Amino acid sequence: MTAQLSVQEDFAFCEQIIKRHSKSFYYAFSKLPEEKARAVYAIYAFCRTADDSVDENRGNAAQLLALDKLTAELDRFAQREEIDHPLWRALRIVFNTYEMDLDPFYDQIKGQRMDISFSTPKTLEDVETYSYYVAGSVGRMLLPIIASDSKVDCTDAAVSLGIAMQLTNILRDVGEDYREKGRIYLPAAELQKNGYRVDQLANSEINEGFVEVWEGMAKRAEKLYAEFLDCISNFDRDSRLPVQVSAQVYRGILDSVRQNNYDCFARKNFVTKQEMIRILTNSVR
Repeated sequence: MTAQLSVQEDFAFCEQIIKRHSKSFYYAFSKLPEEKARAVYAIYAFCRTADDSVDENRGNAAQLLALDKLTAELDRFAQREEIDHPLWRALRIVFNTYEMDLDPFYDQIKGQRMDISFSTPKTLEDVETYSYYVAGSVGRMLLPIIASDSKVDCTDAAVSLGIAMQLTNILRDVGEDYREKGRIYLPAAELQKNGYRVDQLANSEINEGFVEVWEGMAKRAEKLYAEFLDCISNFDRDSRLPVQVSAQVYRGILDSVRQNNYDCFARKNFVTKQEMIRILTNSVR
């Protein structure tokens, strides 16, 4: 096998992971130039590996052991040791090509550890702190790839996008998170302030109090999306369209929930392929 073929296979391994787990991300980032797209696929594969380490089907001890293993591999990678696995070989090429920072990779693992010891967040600030570690960190990972020529520091914008996307995930998956994991990511202080009880959430009750809590977090997410989009002109010209489309598609999930009368309990809210095409078409103009 030639070295070139081996490299292609390593990145193909990473590409299959993003194709299998996130069609919307793949749809957006596949529009990048090939070298950048492959780098994004490798980063996504790392994040997916971290996320899979805390699969709910395992006990806490097994989850922590899996994260310890991933941390040890990242430590070896940081020491420039060669690790015989497609993910790490692909990431080595990414790190050799771009001015990458290891810190957000460690932050991502910290976020997964936070997930293992989960307790309902008290405030929206607590939700955002958690969201930084599991998603804002991804924005920092991608920054050297999509803003490599920028004369402006786009870190805050990239982190804002990651947090906004995680808030959107939470708002989309309220019912699923409670039903399958027994978790409530909506801030306890906001639930109490609006008189919305856990038993009402357990019964999938959508009332004025629930809508107030949901909209409070949604408006914060939309503010973060706007902060990111205000900075889009500072990203690399060849990267602006994919990241803009990715942000707008994800922001569109919030409108989907609204159109479905805030039913994020029984319905799966998403942006249709036709809507994705419309967003892409409007972004090109």
